[in-house]
Amino acid sequence: MTRLAALLGLELPLLQAGMGAVAGPALCAEVSRAGAGGTLALYKEPPARAARLVREVAAATSLPFGVNVVPEVVGPASCLDQLRAVLHELPQGSFVTSFGLPDPDAARAVQDAGHPLVIQIGTPEDADTALGQGAAALVLQGTEAGGHLLGRLPGHLLLAAVRARHPHAVLAVAGGIATGSDLADAVARGADGAMAGTLFVPAAESTAHPQFKRRVIEAVADDTLITSLFDIGWPQRRHRVLRNPLTAAADRAPATFIATSRVDGREHPVPRYSAAAPSGGTTGRIEEMAMYCGRSCSGVTAARTAAETVAQIRWEYENARRPPGACPGSAANAARTNTFQRLYPSQER
Repeated sequence: MTRLAALLGLELPLLQAGMGAVAGPALCAEVSRAGAGGTLALYKEPPARAARLVREVAAATSLPFGVNVVPEVVGPASCLDQLRAVLHELPQGSFVTSFGLPDPDAARAVQDAGHPLVIQIGTPEDADTALGQGAAALVLQGTEAGGHLLGRLPGHLLLAAVRARHPHAVLAVAGGIATGSDLADAVARGADGAMAGTLFVPAAESTAHPQFKRRVIEAVADDTLITSLFDIGWPQRRHRVLRNPLTAAADRAPATFIATSRVDGREHPVPRYSAAAPSGGTTGRIEEMAMYCGRSCSGVTAARTAAETVAQIRWEYENARRPPGACPGSAANAARTNTFQRLYPSQER
């Protein structure tokens, strides 16, 4: 067990990223039940709906799970409103992740409520600030990661830099995690665990649009690129996305409405170059929308349930961490192996 797993009460030191349009209650709960860190995306959810979604997850799992806030997008006041609405709904042992540095009042609210605060950062300097705010753990996002990039360093360099500055901090890495071997490599390099987003986009419980899921499965690393195109709703932030007609165009097209997303019974128009990702409730020109995807997509090759995904990662991780020549002799290891074999009967072993 790593320090991240011990801190958050997880069986596997893996967090599922709280991705907007992807990480709803079903995905969060299923990842939690499988023993990893399921995380519910709050993104731009109104406080009342955010609280309702948290209650839905809490009713579906008795194991630890988290919620993710994005202060940079919603602003300090709205982020604090979201947290005030959900903190008393979170069961004991649950955690809060913040994409980017939270406002000091938000950080204090999480700590006062007794929940571990996990802050995702992209620079060594932001790591200093996050730990100064009382973060219990950090997620170090490398440029291999899909989505909104917080820095300009690849993951292994960021991990080395932050570990040197903070040798005793609980650190997870984000970017490049698609297999249990990837997770084991990160731990061997000095991380306490990892966060994965792209890995869970195609999951059966993900709320991503079917076309988004299919493209992630079919993609390889070089089908992604870093761009600043999708800046409506999230300006001044680079993103790693799948290539599409907009990224291939020589000139910027008009920012007219190209799609509609239906959320909680209400329809929201989506302009071209919006930062919004396509969910299952989106209709229109899906192919022109931002499909966030990391370079780890080369290792994401099939649609599975979240439980199957976590089971495979755990099996690969435990085998990668086992000393050379050692046999999985314990009853627990044998049970896990049998579970994996039932899920993946054709998998070579």
